[in-house]
Amino acid sequence: MHTRRIGDVEVSAIGLGGMPMSIEGRPDEARSLATLHAALDAGVTLIDTADAYHRDADEVGHNESLIAKALASHDRGADVLVATKGGHLRPGDGSWTLDGSPRYLKEACEASLRRLGVEAIALYQFHRPDPRVPYEDSVGAVRDLLDEGKIRLAGISNANPEQIRQAQDILGGRLVSVQNQFSPAFRSSEPELRLCDELGIAFLPWSPLGGISRAGELGSAYAPFARIAEEHGVSPQRVCLAWMLAKSPVVVPIPGASRPETIRDSVAAADLVLTADEIAVLDAV
Repeated sequence: MHTRRIGDVEVSAIGLGGMPMSIEGRPDEARSLATLHAALDAGVTLIDTADAYHRDADEVGHNESLIAKALASHDRGADVLVATKGGHLRPGDGSWTLDGSPRYLKEACEASLRRLGVEAIALYQFHRPDPRVPYEDSVGAVRDLLDEGKIRLAGISNANPEQIRQAQDILGGRLVSVQNQFSPAFRSSEPELRLCDELGIAFLPWSPLGGISRAGELGSAYAPFARIAEEHGVSPQRVCLAWMLAKSPVVVPIPGASRPETIRDSVAAADLVLTADEIAVLDAV
């Protein structure tokens, strides 16, 4: 497995997004554990989760607990950087709400620590800006958690360039990652990707294949990805992830998966080398 860096930690060039294993339409636990173990067997050392990745109101942190169980039952579990997030909530009715208050973020971090069974969270990310709370207050809470040793690395998610610079300042230059939506269908995070490249901050594209319900349609929706995939004898999804990796050495895609074969295919993107002409064609889609 090729590697990239988040802060001072080396991680697999392709990570795994855990959300599909815990929200609506999720598989049974046995298949989820098999998917997580397949990722570890394939060399994945970055798994992304959040306390809000659950379905019902009484199971907050479902995905964190699932990942902790998978890591504890695999001989490579200790090698994985688990990145989790706080500040987004799911009341249990299918909706998403926000709470970026320092009080909530610190309580959420403590709960995540317990579910993950660790003394310090490897990477903790502020999940999404809360318009009711000054951004500096929310990121300030993450800074406090970093200073207290509750978390080892600090990141932000769903941030614009101004917020990235602001967070970097509040954290005293210790911002290591930005997790934003980025895919062939969603390219408005290009400025954030370029800024992360400039600052040497890891950029973690979420839903890089277009989301849970649309990942399988990537080839039919975007013909150049399908054509280049056919020429290489691989899936359009693999081409998509290889294209992202080629954009910058700071990019670490975190495709979601709920089946072992899906994450195995995603991991193989790290070995797919696209030509400059192919990259230019995909950039122009």
